[in-house]
Amino acid sequence: MSSVLFFLILLLLWQGAFWLLVDVLALCKAYALPSPVGVLERLITLTGNGTLLRAVGNSLLRGVIGYLAALILGLLLAHSEYLQKHVKPLILGIQTLPSICWVPFAILWFGLTTEAILFVVIMGSAFGIAIAVESAVKNVQPIYKKAALTMGATKLQLYRRVILPAALPEMISGAKQGWSFAWRALMSGEVMTTSIGLGQTLITGRDLADINQVMLVMLVIIVVGVVIDRGIFGILEKRVRKSRGLAQ
Repeated sequence: MSSVLFFLILLLLWQGAFWLLVDVLALCKAYALPSPVGVLERLITLTGNGTLLRAVGNSLLRGVIGYLAALILGLLLAHSEYLQKHVKPLILGIQTLPSICWVPFAILWFGLTTEAILFVVIMGSAFGIAIAVESAVKNVQPIYKKAALTMGATKLQLYRRVILPAALPEMISGAKQGWSFAWRALMSGEVMTTSIGLGQTLITGRDLADINQVMLVMLVIIVVGVVIDRGIFGILEKRVRKSRGLAQ
């Protein structure tokens, strides 16, 4: 209840600031400053004609497909001893690149297509996932591995019965972080293409000088990201940590 009250007060202050700066003091133009009422009007309009729902659906579909591909690639990179030994510095370097840096490659190789967006998502998140998974595996207590090997465990059994269960909580945290990378990379890809999605809807608002639409899409991007983070990864992480005795 306190959170609801806090956000209501925040909205009232926001609307009050808009009224003061635009209508009273005339320091800002209405098209340059969003307001809660204006954002609500755009929400009703874009929801009524199906534009917002279609954009959210397309973005989520692309995000999930790109994230799953990035997750698979990240796991392969993390579990390749050769890559860990010889290519790890390169992986660390690539991981620091902003997702927007991959957009020119994506457009030149794939054009303004969905494949270009998925390429940006994969390149923007796979390496972060790989680093997180590698860190999780390395943080497994060596005594667990030694005990399993002493009891005659094979390399496959060692991984399936010891390393994976012990590293799972940290791996889920890495996967959650990877989703945040993927979601941001998705928006970077969508703003550069003409495919219907949240990024394209945001750019349309900019082209129409509709600051309320821009603000609405930004809020939707935040809400979707938070819902997936809390509703999927948060619950999964809590259950795994609880089963490991790491949380109540």
